[in-house]
Amino acid sequence: MSASIVDATDGILTIKFTGKLTQPELAAVQKSADEFVQQHGKVRFLAVAENFQGWEKGGDWGDLSLQAEVDPHIEKMAIVGEKKWEELALVFTAQGFRGFPIEYFQPAELKEARAWLARKD
Repeated sequence: MSASIVDATDGILTIKFTGKLTQPELAAVQKSADEFVQQHGKVRFLAVAENFQGWEKGGDWGDLSLQAEVDPHIEKMAIVGEKKWEELALVFTAQGFRGFPIEYFQPAELKEARAWLARKD
């Protein structure tokens, strides 16, 4: 599995996920995102899942301490991935329970996801 920041332009921080996500990998990319936010302020997240295989069992998935620090600085989040992951990804990211909108897009809709993030709603 790989979870890494692949781009940070125009206020959009793009994180790419491949394979099976482990909790330590998520924690590491969240820490990098937190450092980016501390340096640059408000941000919009684009999570791109390519060849995603789900979440690895084990680890402290309930640790939300970094999320609590970063959430006030997030304006929007777009997730791009296969249709089969949509429901689980939206539950995992707590859509509807966080202080910013989260939308899911299919891989062919990457351009639309970027456009949605760029809009000032």
